[in-house]
Amino acid sequence: MRTIQWYPGHMAKAKREIAARLKHIDVVIELLDARAPFSSKNPDFDALSKNKKRLVLLVKADLAPDDDMHAALRHYEAKNTKALAINAKSRTTIKKIIHASRLLMEDVFAKEAARGRRPRAIRAVVVGIPNVGKSTLINTMAGRRSAPVGNVPGITRSMQNIRVRDDFELQDTPGILWPRFEAREIALKLALLGTIKDHLLPLHDVAAFGIRHLAATAPGAFIERYGVEADADDIAATLEGIGRRFGALQRGGEIDVDRVVDLFIHDFRDARFGKVMLDEVPDDV
Repeated sequence: MRTIQWYPGHMAKAKREIAARLKHIDVVIELLDARAPFSSKNPDFDALSKNKKRLVLLVKADLAPDDDMHAALRHYEAKNTKALAINAKSRTTIKKIIHASRLLMEDVFAKEAARGRRPRAIRAVVVGIPNVGKSTLINTMAGRRSAPVGNVPGITRSMQNIRVRDDFELQDTPGILWPRFEAREIALKLALLGTIKDHLLPLHDVAAFGIRHLAATAPGAFIERYGVEADADDIAATLEGIGRRFGALQRGGEIDVDRVVDLFIHDFRDARFGKVMLDEVPDDV
């Protein structure tokens, strides 16, 4: 398998800017997609924030199976990383994040108080891969539309500072992927979730991966949506069945495969198959 490489200039620039600004940051808040809590983790952030307090947030938690999501949280906690499952649109999220951040900073603030320093605001930065929900979270915490929101990866291109409360400051950052994907399966998962722009991988391969995953994990949901069985061994026949059921036909009665592929990928991203987990959660806790 060839290595998948892509690294837009704005991502390389953003990585340099984050590294430069981290010396002024107290807490690094990393957002991960709860449906892929390991594949959606950029390994570069570990190196960038190794000396900082860290908080992992599993966003879109309502789209992942509860048992798998909680197992993922336990996995991170077992590695001494504070982790929370959140809904980025919920106002209660603000209290959870600020409370967790204050607990992480207790020892720092105690030392500062012992030196006679006055209480100050926590300075946090939000990082994550594209289209994981950073802008939605920022806007919820700020109580206004501070960051552009959309379902296309790569909308946020610059860094900005937002004061959430007098005691909490937040810095937004562009979504950053790592320069190359050594494992094609990770790239397919991120493409299926809409993190990688659609032109970077063949969408037929992305759809085939998603159909095989549902055939193994949620065959009933697939049948309920399309009225046909997900056949992991015959993707072409599965797409044919969907196309005929939904009338995705070309002239002459041939299936419009591209249209069916688009339909499936959009259905997956719109959670038409219920709660899904794309990653295998380690059984280590």
